[in-house]
Amino acid sequence: MKRTVLALLFFLLLMSSYTVAWAQNEEPTIYVIQKGDTLWGLSNKFLQDPHYWPPLWAKNPAIGNPHFIFPGQKLRIFPDRIEVVDEVAAEEKAPVSEPVGVVQERVFTVTGGEGFLLEGDAKPLGHIIATYQNRQILGEDDIVYADVGRSQGVKTGNRFSIYKEMEAISHPVSHVILGHKVIPLGTLQVSEVEEGTSKAIITKSYLEIGAGAYLMPYRDRKKVISLKAPTKDLTGYIVETQTGNKAVAAGDVVFMDLGKTNGLEVGNMLYVVRDVVPDQKFISVPIGKLPTDVIGAVVVVETGETTATALVIKSIDTIYRGDRLEMRK
Repeated sequence: MKRTVLALLFFLLLMSSYTVAWAQNEEPTIYVIQKGDTLWGLSNKFLQDPHYWPPLWAKNPAIGNPHFIFPGQKLRIFPDRIEVVDEVAAEEKAPVSEPVGVVQERVFTVTGGEGFLLEGDAKPLGHIIATYQNRQILGEDDIVYADVGRSQGVKTGNRFSIYKEMEAISHPVSHVILGHKVIPLGTLQVSEVEEGTSKAIITKSYLEIGAGAYLMPYRDRKKVISLKAPTKDLTGYIVETQTGNKAVAAGDVVFMDLGKTNGLEVGNMLYVVRDVVPDQKFISVPIGKLPTDVIGAVVVVETGETTATALVIKSIDTIYRGDRLEMRK
């Protein structure tokens, strides 16, 4: 009886190892994209996960519009992933370190210099109110004085981030003031504390610092952002750019009119979309709304209550302040 049990256990172990080896070496199914296929639909059909496609689209320059791909393109379908077949690379037999289109974890690194919108009645913790020997332009190791002290809970050694207030930002559609744009200038550390004031030394300087600059809670500059699946559908607008330019592209920073109160989270990806306007001289009868053009994508790197800061991660056309944003769960 004992030998029979041992033999059975050995057989089950052997079959388990064979099954794992077979799964690892399983040949993929080749799928040729048909007219009307969408990335979301194919991902849901083959992986039961429509959220697989946003990071793949963001990473793969061969895919322009994330909703529609070209008939005739080929996909390799595995049980746990989908790969875009790079037929040019296959013909040239160019060596690659990993299959084209494979997505592991998509992350984005930001420097912390993106800035944000200071919303509504929000106020800074304090200000730089004086400089050593009344110097106009300051940098690292310079001495400054601030209007925060023991009465605000400030202690020797506390660090603060330094910001400059820029112009008020209004909504491109409603024209309501959303807040003031602020950009980071550097950091300081408190060296001496009085009841309502303090003395500090500038420890980092990214831009010129002077009297009147804002003090905010200290923030680490560098952050790594991982893509996060959305929990709800949202529609908003790009209300401003970090540089103040009307036009931006991949790598630029924008601000939007969506925030925590809307259910937006750091790591969410939103598409930049634009309505298609038909040429009226070719329209003989009333028509419905045309499908929108997807011209890019942004990833949220910081959220306020009603606004957020985002990094443009892809642009297949020029993106403008006032362009619409959409997120679909």
